[in-house]
Order: sequence, then C-alpha cells, then structure tokens
Amino acid sequence: MFEKILIANRGEIALRVQRACRELGIKTVAVHSVADKDAKYVKLADESVCIGPAASNLSYLNIPAVISAAEVTDAQAIHPGYGFLSENADFAERVEQSGFVFIGPKAETIRLMGDKVSAKDAMKKAGIPCVPGSDGELPEDPAKVMSIAKKVGYPVIIKAAAGGGGRGMRVVHTEAALINAISMTKAEAQTAFGSSVVYMEKFLENPRHIEIQILADQYGNAVFLGDRDCSMQRRHQKIIEEAPSPLLAPKIRDKIGERCAEACRKIKYRGAGTFEFLYENGEFFFIEMNTRLQVEHTVTEMITGLDLVQQQIHIAAGEKLKFRQKDIRLTGHAIECRINAEDPYTFIPSPGKIDRFHMPGGPGVRIDTHAYGGYVVPPHYDSMICKLITHGATRDQAIAKMRIALSEMSVQGIKTNIPLHADLMADTAFHLGGTSIHYLEEKLGISSK
Repeated sequence: MFEKILIANRGEIALRVQRACRELGIKTVAVHSVADKDAKYVKLADESVCIGPAASNLSYLNIPAVISAAEVTDAQAIHPGYGFLSENADFAERVEQSGFVFIGPKAETIRLMGDKVSAKDAMKKAGIPCVPGSDGELPEDPAKVMSIAKKVGYPVIIKAAAGGGGRGMRVVHTEAALINAISMTKAEAQTAFGSSVVYMEKFLENPRHIEIQILADQYGNAVFLGDRDCSMQRRHQKIIEEAPSPLLAPKIRDKIGERCAEACRKIKYRGAGTFEFLYENGEFFFIEMNTRLQVEHTVTEMITGLDLVQQQIHIAAGEKLKFRQKDIRLTGHAIECRINAEDPYTFIPSPGKIDRFHMPGGPGVRIDTHAYGGYVVPPHYDSMICKLITHGATRDQAIAKMRIALSEMSVQGIKTNIPLHADLMADTAFHLGGTSIHYLEEKLGISSK
C-alpha cells in the first residue's frame, strides 16, 4: 500500500479523497492554487504545495507543476479526482513515466474511451448496444452527411468526439439546419477540446439517463455495483442523481450490468469507471464511458456500503478485488442533490463569501462539502459547494429525508440552488419516478441547445 498520495484536485472531491486516504493510514499532499490557499482540505493535508495562480490552466491543469509537486514531496501515487486532469491520457502517461502511480486506468484506455467515436466502436465490438448514428467521424461532403441524417432519422444530435461535461453538442430537427449546425459544433469543439471531429447520433425524444458503476482490477476481475438514474438534468448537466433507478427491474439491470463488466474484461480496464446509457422503450443505448470517479459515486456507496475511493487506491496498489459479483448487495435507496453557488432558476453563478453555513443531519443524511461559514467561493471554478445525500429503506423514505434536510439547510451570503431542489423533491412527476432527461428543461421553460 502507498505511504503518500498527492491529490491533484480541489474542492469537495479533494477532501473526499483525503478522508479515504487518512482512513487507510496514507499521508496526503494537497496541491492548490493561490485562490485556494485557505481551503479546509489544504489545512488538513499532511503537506501542501501551491502550484500556480487562480486560473485553472496555470494551476490545476498545469501538468509539470502537479508532477513537480509529487517529486518534491516524495509522493508515490497521484489521485486525479474528477474533472481537471482526471481523463487526460497525456497526464496519466506523464505520471507513470515520472515514476508515480496514476490512480485510474492506463493512458491507452483513457484515450480509447475519451474519444467518443473510438469508444462506440470498442463497445459495439464488446456487445454493448449503442445509439444509431454515423459510423465514426462525419464526412466533409454535405450530400453524404445529409444521407446519413436521413437514414438515422430526424431529430439528430451532433457531438464532438473529444467532448464531455455536456459541451460540444447540438440538436438538429430539420435538414435545412443540418450543415450550419455541424459547422458551429466543429468550431466550438475545436475551441473547447482542441479537436473539430464530430459525429452524429439519433436524438432520442424521451430517454432516461442510466449509469452502471464498475470496478475492475488488473487481473481480469470486474464487477458492477448496480445502477444510477441521473435523468434530472439541464443542458446535459446533472442536478439530481439516485440509486437504484426507480424504473429498472433488477433482471434488466443485472443483464446490462454484466455486459458492462464483461466489456471491462475485454478492454482490460483497471479501476473505477462508469458506463452511461440513454434508456428508452426498454432499450439501452451506450453514450460514453467515464474513466474516473463520478460526482455521484456517493449514492452507489450508500446502497452498497463500499468506499469507491478506497477501492480505487487498492486497485492502483496492485491488489485484487476482494469480492465477486455475488457478494454485491444493494440496500435501500439513495438520492444526491448537487448544491451549487448559483441562482436557482437562471443558473447564473453566485461566488462570494458565505456568511452562514448550517448543514442538516440525522440518520441517513450525508454531507460532502469543503465549504464552511466564512468560506469565500471563488469565481474561477465549478460552482458546486456541497453534495447532500440521503439514504432510506425505500425511495419514498429517501425523498422524505431529503425534503427535511433541504428545509434545515441554510447557506447565506450567496445564492444557491437549494430552492430548486426543494421544488423538485415536491414535484409529482419526480415522485412517480418517470422523468426523462428533458423534463427539467421543459419544466423551467429553457432550451437544451
């Protein structure tokens, strides 16, 4: 087992990884920007290193600075958290070449799954169902593009091959709008991801967003840890996640879960990963695989009793999985609300000083946060300041706990989306468990474009 791990991230996930390490008796190194010098996780770390100014590209995305920090502190491994460099294959490769262990998949696996075109091709070969669309990159010939769209059927969605985080996507409803939409998406993709490669998929009208969490070691062992439903979202950004999905029957979940575990064995996957699907009319359609820890890993932890961060560390240290599929037991229901520093209905970020920060409690309530009273939310990063998770014996109980927890929660000095979450916990359609990925946008009267 490692003696010291550098955490190449910030915010609540930096604190989450730090806690997992401390429980295992592993020392931690926190890297931070100038803006985060007073963060709680920085103060709690065994060592800390400032790696640059507030701007992400000069600090948290600065690969040489992160690796130098590992070198000067004699860390043995680097945990990337999620976001930032977590799915950067070049970073994973540089970490290993520099003599450290990257707590995640191999660089070649990240590259394979990071390009949505090659990922779909790999999943088709592994027997995973995919959304109908173009076979790879769209051709330059407009006539050929129109032919593909006609075959797939409108509406279609144009996606950046190197995209992620809900960016680099555009829905097209008519042939007249197709070519211009492709040009715009290509330009956005080049700016955001450094690659203008785009592909086309059928745009499903009323799907659910279902995820399958997996763990795999380097010895060919792989298990799936149930499913998550992340259908409550806006512009492809998740707002609420829950496990298990209120929609899937256990037999259906187990069938697709085993396919995902088998796909991991075929591509020799290592670590934690998530298969993301659109689910409509009883069919699963693969959209992407996240080769890292998910923000919503917490709900899976609550229903399985497993610490996914510690499992990542054990796997990276060369250990075998200590359990098989038959050992995985799902208990109760869990819901996560992402609490963001933003206007609850316009979603405009609201950075600034938190004057009051009162968190709820009680049985089945979990808080993952790096914030506190007096903390200044910087304007430079993601607006999420807290993850509120509840667990109950049933879904209704988990919802009831969440409603109570939200009513007890108080964050003053900045705006948050707590009122939106309270509204959604009382929403009839959400209670019935039947919302699609478009429901929230329709409810709020906003466009997904």
